[in-house]
Amino acid sequence: MKLSDLRKLSVRKNVRIHFRLPNGMECVVNEHGVAQLPSLHSVPDFRLEEQLSGVAEFTLETPATTDKRKKGENFQTVTREQLAALASPAGGAGAAAEEHDE
Repeated sequence: MKLSDLRKLSVRKNVRIHFRLPNGMECVVNEHGVAQLPSLHSVPDFRLEEQLSGVAEFTLETPATTDKRKKGENFQTVTREQLAALASPAGGAGAAAEEHDE
């Protein structure tokens, strides 16, 4: 899974994707596809794409609902494999549609 895959997924599903980098920093890919490192205050000495390869767990944050009872339900923790599965159906559906048209 690449950073571009996370960016596309966050925009398509309208979610924020949180993950902790191996160096301890938290990264958030917002619902607009922008990767942000809140604790970063200068130019990093690492590449985010390379750090992403060491991440095993992600948290998906859906937009808050107006119902206060469901406040805790807008976070879901997923593994790398689960996140890849969430990202793949759109690609698989497009490939299937192309085959069906022929």
